Amino acid sequence: MLTGLLGESHLMAFERLPSRVAEHAATAGFRDVLIYLGDLQRDTLRLLTGRGLNAAEGAPQDKAELSVEGTLAGRAFQYGLVLPVADREDGLHGCWVPLLDGTERLGVLYLACPEEDGEDVRRDMRALSALVAMLVVGSRDTSDSYARLTRTQPMNVAAEMQWTLMPPRTYADHRVIIGAVMEPAYEVSGDAYDYATADDVVHLSVFDAMGHDTSAGLTANLAVGACRNHRRQGTALDDLGDAIERVLLGQFGPTRYVTGVLADLDTSTGMLTWVNRGHAPPVLIRDGRWTTLLHCPPAHPMGADLHLPTTVCREQLQAGDRLVLYTDGITEARTREGEEFGLTRFIDFLVRHHIDGLTVPETLRRLIRAHLRHHDNRLQDDATILLCEWLGPRAGPTTGVASLAGVPHPAPVD
Repeated sequence: MLTGLLGESHLMAFERLPSRVAEHAATAGFRDVLIYLGDLQRDTLRLLTGRGLNAAEGAPQDKAELSVEGTLAGRAFQYGLVLPVADREDGLHGCWVPLLDGTERLGVLYLACPEEDGEDVRRDMRALSALVAMLVVGSRDTSDSYARLTRTQPMNVAAEMQWTLMPPRTYADHRVIIGAVMEPAYEVSGDAYDYATADDVVHLSVFDAMGHDTSAGLTANLAVGACRNHRRQGTALDDLGDAIERVLLGQFGPTRYVTGVLADLDTSTGMLTWVNRGHAPPVLIRDGRWTTLLHCPPAHPMGADLHLPTTVCREQLQAGDRLVLYTDGITEARTREGEEFGLTRFIDFLVRHHIDGLTVPETLRRLIRAHLRHHDNRLQDDATILLCEWLGPRAGPTTGVASLAGVPHPAPVD
């Protein structure tokens, strides 16, 4: 099954995935294979048929779209679990299997097989879902059909640029778990986030450009590009903000600026180093209960050309600490009645769902849903969150994956 599917994958278009996966899965005894992919906001799961410009035409009405909330398929997606379906009349046994590329949640796979359970069957299910996820990721960047399938409404130009620029919303290895969200997903303008790894260092950054239009999106894109370019040339963290500012000034003069937090986490020691460029301070959550704001004397926003000094601040993290970077659209946006979502409500939500044992990406998905409900699904400003959990210097090689699947990560062993 896997060899045949992998052999075809090198020349396989996105639209051919459903038919080719079903045919090769049949060689291992799997029947009625269906591929569901999550929409941009991870609220619904949409059936990939491979037909039409959105690769979703011809789906039966009762199967075309499933809600993440309140369905067995959605539960498999939320918690990363293989969940059996009630016995079918034909004697086969159905299962929902999460589609994970590494640790990025893409959707779910439905399949039926003669055997109800067994280690070999589940191993084959997960192996197939892993390969299907890799094939989806390998073809989505060149597929307009994928973009159409996973969008529920038109997207503005600024959001198109931002989503193309951003790294995946979920990442994990044996050192860290990273999750990110941006809203309004289809109209985001001046917000951006970035993260990357190099040796033992994980870089994290969040940007908020002035304005709420395409120009703000261009400014944020340029700031992220400048950050990556100078970081990869070895620019130190204390000079990185000024390097970004020089690029912005060279392009726009002192007419456009970006606030932000730029941070490096040494995963071998847990030492966090960061600079604040006119931005909201990061939040640190410890032991799932204790929280604090990480204050650091802020320099001026990048592009403002005010020549204020940059202060580099440091904080020693403990294993399991969660660092939260965010933009003011999360805490300062108001309802029509003038009520803010507020920093306290924001932190309480993160703490409560950490205690409940939810994974980082599922916590953020639920948080952004609560934030949207609070504002009647109409945000007046971009709202972005980047959350990083440091697993500790002795975390095992499968810790990140286990945590994202809803399994508590193991205690360090001396």
